[in-house]
Amino acid sequence: QVQLVESGGGLVQVGDSLRLSCAASGRTFSSYFMGWFRQAPGKERAFVAETAWTGQNTYYPHYADSVRGRFTIFRGNAGNSVTLEMNNLQPEDTAVYYCAAGSSALQRGTGSVNYWGQGTQVTVSS
Repeated sequence: QVQLVESGGGLVQVGDSLRLSCAASGRTFSSYFMGWFRQAPGKERAFVAETAWTGQNTYYPHYADSVRGRFTIFRGNAGNSVTLEMNNLQPEDTAVYYCAAGSSALQRGTGSVNYWGQGTQVTVSS
């Protein structure tokens, strides 16, 4: 059974940092795109960041414009985990964050996602 299990959400203040982690199991994800989406109340689920498999055992990061320069994404555990480091958090970052994996670029949207995690809440208080 394939599972993506997130951890690391919580309640923080404006300007704080938070780290989200996602561990995959049930199959090998080393050649998959893995990353994060988020969904704020009343809004659609939106792309945040991904690690794109280059086909040469390396991964290239892509970011949504809203988080570029503040968030950093990287793979670990031989490609079977993904971590999102979030710095200088703002109230507009408040959302449920979902780990995602797919066989094509996640930045194309939710249609590219083959597997979802259960979600973890991030709340930024001002």
